[in-house]
Amino acid sequence: MRGPTFDRGNRTISGCGLSAVMSLTGERRDGRAVTRSIALLHDRSNGLGGGFAAYGIYPEHANHFALHIMYYTPEAQEAAENILAASFDISLDERIPTRPNAGVADPPILMRYFVLPRVLLLQESGLPTEDFVLQKVMKINAEIGDAFVFSSGKNMGAFKAVGYAEDIADFFRLDEYQAYIWIAHGRFPTNTPGWWAGAHPFTLLDWAVVHNGEISSYGINKRYLEMFGYHCTMRTDTEVMAYLLDLLIRRHRLPVELACDVLAAPFWEQIDRMPEARRVLYTTLRQVYGSALVNGPFAIVFGRQGEMVGLNDRIKLRPLVAARKDCNLYLSSEESGLRAMCPDPDLVWTPRAGQPVIGRLGSDVVVGEPGFESAALGAPAAVQEA
Repeated sequence: MRGPTFDRGNRTISGCGLSAVMSLTGERRDGRAVTRSIALLHDRSNGLGGGFAAYGIYPEHANHFALHIMYYTPEAQEAAENILAASFDISLDERIPTRPNAGVADPPILMRYFVLPRVLLLQESGLPTEDFVLQKVMKINAEIGDAFVFSSGKNMGAFKAVGYAEDIADFFRLDEYQAYIWIAHGRFPTNTPGWWAGAHPFTLLDWAVVHNGEISSYGINKRYLEMFGYHCTMRTDTEVMAYLLDLLIRRHRLPVELACDVLAAPFWEQIDRMPEARRVLYTTLRQVYGSALVNGPFAIVFGRQGEMVGLNDRIKLRPLVAARKDCNLYLSSEESGLRAMCPDPDLVWTPRAGQPVIGRLGSDVVVGEPGFESAALGAPAAVQEA
């Protein structure tokens, strides 16, 4: 008797591959190792999107915001460049270097601009510099239909496309860049389209996020972010992650650990059993930031200047594995992905649900590795209270 037929080609509950590496000392390396890793995870994706984020790649323009923009029409390029010219001093604008690759077809116009806000305009706006840049990024993405700013941080950049990740790395010539953080993604879209701007990573300012899973709270998260001036235009749920991180950590100044506890909040029954001080803290976080809770199965890796973080949802419904070797931190969807970057790690572990792994530049301590204790909360960070 023939069993049920499953559509294995169109949907998977575990797809998408993540790989990342950070040098805690700031040593820069090219993109070949992280490309080997994400290429090994080829079958976790389906060729409808992939990409990379790299930190430390523009030391000669370290104080400028590096805007990577894709254009689908010359008219969109003209409209966006008018906004840029009116708002910023542009020290350099150029095509993003690429090489032909058969796996990457029909690329849009790909440009990068190294910019600083015009001083008088910035003063008149009364905004912090980052919020001024954020406002202009949102304006281009929301008002110009065929222009998308897909990277806007300092001394970092995102590179993404439709295709398999290893082909995208070759297309963008990532072997020619040097970075101290590399983050990679191979996409298997389920509920959202595969298109260039919708590939991972999703970025805003220095934030870059790659994601495996689904965000069932997307509607609530999106409406919450809109109250603070963020506009979701990339037609995929992961975009809210980058904006939530910017809101919680940069604008509201939450420590990264607490921001992770907002995104992957403990359950109320866990909070009720916490010691009083922790119970008050986490009750307050749930009450104030209830609309920033990210529901659904997910594993993410995100970066910013000087920091790389891996985080699972609060039930750990998506895979994430971590490793250490000397002063390097590795993250991947699978241990095989780790060993493609580092064949003989000193330590390999699986982070627990909702508990971040955090590497910081200049520190040889990794938050969340086995045996780590949180001085702030006075309890082992690797032990979830129950």
